Amino acid sequence: MERLNDEVADLLQEYADLIAITGGDAFKVRVYEKAARSVGGYSQDISGLDERALRGIPNVGASIAAKIDEYVHTRAIHQLEELRARVPAGVRQLTTVPTLGPKKAMVLYQERGIDSVESLERAIHAGELQGLHGFGAKTEENLLHGIQVLSKAGRRVHIGLAMGLAEDIVARLAAVPGCDRCAYAGSLRRMKDTIGDIDVLAAGDDSAPLMAAFTSLSCVTEVIARGETKCSVRTPTLQVDLRVVARDSWGAALQYFTGSKAHNIRTREIAVHRKLKLSEYGVFDVTSGDLIASAREEDVYEMLGLPWIPPPLREDSGEIEAAMLGELPDLVTSAGIRGDLHIHTDLTDGLASLEEMVAAASALGYAYVAVTDHAPNLYMQRMTDAKALDQRGQVRRLRDAYPGMALLHGAELNIGPDGDVDWPPEFLAGFDLCVASVHSHFTQSRAEMTRRLVRACENPYVTIIGHPTGRVIGRREPVDADWEEVFRACARTGTALEIDAFPDRLDLPAGLARRARDHGLLFSIASDAHAVPHLAGMRYGVGTAQRAWLDPDHVINTWPLPRLLEFLRR
Repeated sequence: MERLNDEVADLLQEYADLIAITGGDAFKVRVYEKAARSVGGYSQDISGLDERALRGIPNVGASIAAKIDEYVHTRAIHQLEELRARVPAGVRQLTTVPTLGPKKAMVLYQERGIDSVESLERAIHAGELQGLHGFGAKTEENLLHGIQVLSKAGRRVHIGLAMGLAEDIVARLAAVPGCDRCAYAGSLRRMKDTIGDIDVLAAGDDSAPLMAAFTSLSCVTEVIARGETKCSVRTPTLQVDLRVVARDSWGAALQYFTGSKAHNIRTREIAVHRKLKLSEYGVFDVTSGDLIASAREEDVYEMLGLPWIPPPLREDSGEIEAAMLGELPDLVTSAGIRGDLHIHTDLTDGLASLEEMVAAASALGYAYVAVTDHAPNLYMQRMTDAKALDQRGQVRRLRDAYPGMALLHGAELNIGPDGDVDWPPEFLAGFDLCVASVHSHFTQSRAEMTRRLVRACENPYVTIIGHPTGRVIGRREPVDADWEEVFRACARTGTALEIDAFPDRLDLPAGLARRARDHGLLFSIASDAHAVPHLAGMRYGVGTAQRAWLDPDHVINTWPLPRLLEFLRR
């Protein structure tokens, strides 16, 4: 189930959006946006906090605390309901189009009666925005591109949203008497970056109690279809499909419903060549019809002459051939991550203090962590030389309190349009490591962006290129660059590439990361955490790395501390 913190954060963000749409005070909008981020990133469950305790959350004052308390006790915020009544749902939908802000959305509704993304697209093509102040040809072009980005995302959501829902459903079904096993399958088990629907598999002798429990879950808004062993429901997030199988069929069913379709076609072809039949019920001898294997996935693959293939590899992208040759990679795992090399604090845009972030990293058992707050060229973060040096002193003083974990002081630099980064060489030399990232000018030409990234790689103080493509899933497309040229620059300069684990980034994406791996490049899987709960997102970066076939030797934050420090010194 979604944390109450996340639920309230979404409501506060909606409140901020509605204030902006209705022409409210811009300062008030920012206040509620900050509060939304603070509540969402707050490590403690807010459900048990009174108003006084709620005011202890950063950026939550008396008025916002009262609204949160009202929601905790009544599951409604009356002022939010009043604003919702003033703004048509279609106008709120318009603000999901990248580059279309709330004020312009309201103008479109008031001046042209546009109340949906579809009607906006029709209006642009029909020339109905011509003459409307603030909507010139370039704006129309940007809006059409934004609609295209939105359309491409469709009903898919990033893995972080899907995983929370799936794990809650699985936990609740697993507690039903008679449920022998329960797990999610499909693209979620394969750790794809976006998820279109959730497949849940359960094993038990009696499907009726499981079906009843599934359809009565609080997250279910509609039962789409229901049979004896299959059921589909709709939730506010995604469609969820449940299949109940016999205990003895668990392994075959899990293999089948994990997919991918292309992988399953290959496995069935192998079965046919071996005079076998493979289905979700098991592996059968074609001649006799006897069931040969079905209880365990490992048994199913063994009957096909293959070792068990990790789910993130099951895309028919060479895993079958590698398995036949005994050359499947020894994949990086969450258990193998020794540290996090990209986290933020409230010195810039983080929500937790240095002390809180370091304590949380230590609680995860990390051997090292790097504090990498934003540098001054990202002006909104208000970083200064003095603040950076003061933080460096704080990091050094904290080291005594954490003898089992090395504290590294770094920075997330901004790669400027020409490839320059913040601070002169003599100042950069004082950091233990520097992550350099693109935070602006995302629409540069392919040649310009390539030169920009290559020049950043060539800076001797840049250790890692952060979230290299700059994408935000469903909201911003990746930058256009000659990635082969960028990879060659990384190889030449010894610069590592980041796999940013934040679930709406997962950047470098798996496809590019696999190509980079073929150049022999090194990677850092980093949470890019801006709050304590974000540290747990590391697993999504690991899943992306697994889909890229990465082994621990290519991931620098799986290395023991001495090896990492030697790399940083070089």
